[in-house]
Amino acid sequence: MNSPAALERVRIVLSHTSHPGNIGAAARAMKTMGLSRLSLIKPKSFPHSDAQAFAAGAADILERATVCASLDEALNGTVLAVASTARRRGLAQQILDCREACRRLMLASESGEVALVFGPERTGLATRDLNKCRLVAAIPTDPAYPTLNLAQAVQVFAYELRMASGTVEPQPQTSQPATHEHIERFYAQLERTLYEIGFLDPRQPRGMMRRLRRLFARAGLEKEEANILLGLLGAIRAKVE
Repeated sequence: MNSPAALERVRIVLSHTSHPGNIGAAARAMKTMGLSRLSLIKPKSFPHSDAQAFAAGAADILERATVCASLDEALNGTVLAVASTARRRGLAQQILDCREACRRLMLASESGEVALVFGPERTGLATRDLNKCRLVAAIPTDPAYPTLNLAQAVQVFAYELRMASGTVEPQPQTSQPATHEHIERFYAQLERTLYEIGFLDPRQPRGMMRRLRRLFARAGLEKEEANILLGLLGAIRAKVE
């Protein structure tokens, strides 16, 4: 079985956090469950005394936190990213419950770094950021009162990650998964190629690309498969030119 050391390959990513106290409280939630990797995307105020106060013994996690300029930077090198969302409607992706999402994260951590992404307190993750994560997950709250603050959500996911770290059986590794930046390079080439051959409607290109992202996300591309697809796209563009 995986050991808690597998949790060292899990990044908790907080995007555009408004209140520094929430960053500190999230760090405290992480530390209680053995998580230590915190990445912050353009926090409104950090470092901040409120973050230190709410961390309550987890100041070391704040000190080691990485501040990033974009989600792509925060996910660099990961083999799986899961987006946490409270939105139940308007999403075409399948929404996993947090327990299953954490199980899949721990399975993927056998192959490399993984990430769990949380959005801003008021709005959550934007659609473009949700699309950059392979999976979307939610906490199954009571529909009558589904509200959780950021630190509470981090605590629930952190607990499920810790439980999954001790129950997931390691799988034999027969291939190397594609990293986030490798996949994003493929998507950029795919969009460019589909424009060049006239497949994408210039008036509504994003809808089709979202659907294609979901399709390939379900496939869980390996590195070799992504390379094959990149080569295929290159051959198509060379033929068109």
